[in-house]
Amino acid sequence: MYKTGKTTDKKHRFQPEIVSKYQYCIDMLYSAKNLEVLYTIHSLHYEVLKGDKQGIFSIRVNKQYRIEFTVKDNGIEPLVTVCNILELSNHYK
Repeated sequence: MYKTGKTTDKKHRFQPEIVSKYQYCIDMLYSAKNLEVLYTIHSLHYEVLKGDKQGIFSIRVNKQYRIEFTVKDNGIEPLVTVCNILELSNHYK
């Protein structure tokens, strides 16, 4: 979905504005030098998840959807450039 704006899975098709914002969010993750940069981009609503999702971070695509991801630690500080996107999920389900 990031590269082409489309998915082959018919269950996970999104409106063009959602796809565009998703691509923007992924670009922000790739360009961030460290996690602290994500805190400064208020539109992302960066958060560390708790409970059964401990160890997972998220940023919002919009009010309904978020991107959840993990970050590997290189021993000095966590680097967003090595993150793995886990899912684009409905935030309120």
